[in-house]
Amino acid sequence: MKPVVTVTNLFPEKALEKLSPHCDLRTNQTENSPSASDLEKIASESVVMITYLSDKIDSSIIDKGPNLKLIANYGAGFNNIDVGHAAGKRIWVTNTPGVLHETTADLTWAMILGAGRNIVAADRFTRENKFKGWSGNMYLGGDVYGKTLGVIGCGEIGSAVARRASGFNMKVLYFNRSRMPEEKERALNAEFVTLEDLLRKSDFVSVHTPLTDQTKHMIGREQFLVMKPTAYFIHTARGKVVDDQALVEALKEGGIAGAALDVYENEPALTEGMTELENLMLLPHIGSASHETRNTMADLVADNVLDVLQDKPPRCLVPGWGK
Repeated sequence: MKPVVTVTNLFPEKALEKLSPHCDLRTNQTENSPSASDLEKIASESVVMITYLSDKIDSSIIDKGPNLKLIANYGAGFNNIDVGHAAGKRIWVTNTPGVLHETTADLTWAMILGAGRNIVAADRFTRENKFKGWSGNMYLGGDVYGKTLGVIGCGEIGSAVARRASGFNMKVLYFNRSRMPEEKERALNAEFVTLEDLLRKSDFVSVHTPLTDQTKHMIGREQFLVMKPTAYFIHTARGKVVDDQALVEALKEGGIAGAALDVYENEPALTEGMTELENLMLLPHIGSASHETRNTMADLVADNVLDVLQDKPPRCLVPGWGK
């Protein structure tokens, strides 16, 4: 009998074709996410589970998988999985690093420009037939060119965002767990500063840190109070890095000019008050959502699965597995 590989949600056909000759492939090609009981059943039957960030794979589900060898997350994140518990049972956990940073950086820049220039609100205004002609004070926003960009977390995605800033003649400040080599700073034209200095001086603040015990609610009320009232806040990292209630209050009180979010503290739930804010752009976690990137991610998932089916360590083991 071939090993059972189960995909919990929609998955690109090319990657399915790559996997199907090597396993008993079971798929869910719908937009209906499995329930907790569905996930328990999948775990009990599978050698490999291909999961989404929306699938909460906790210890109780992992314990249902006596033959489970791999949980392969279709995404760069993996906070939905109890990695420590999986590692304790010698179950590999993988993700898709290194293939979505450029696409996510593109979206970040769409959000920078969209928030700064009120693109979504202006589009809605026009679609509602409220546009009656040019006006000198209609949807005034903030310039991007020549301003200061603050990048919190300058890994692959943060660096890709910083690199694009040169086209807008922006000054780039960055805050990181550790300072980058001088040659990389020169290449990005980026200056290493404290978090407080970055927040105080930046016109646009973009967050790209992973979620850890140290970064949870790294940005909250105290940090928004430091920012300029003319500044814009952009978040495409992990939802719980930001205190969403504090952000809503900052936007309501005029502490900052605007914000754009692709991730949320209690995703997919939105914090009360968000949908009423005209100066807040809300996106449904589409940072990597280009045809090319999602296909590349799926191909990498398939490679991880094939590695394990061939009794090899997977090539994209998540950081911290086994520690």
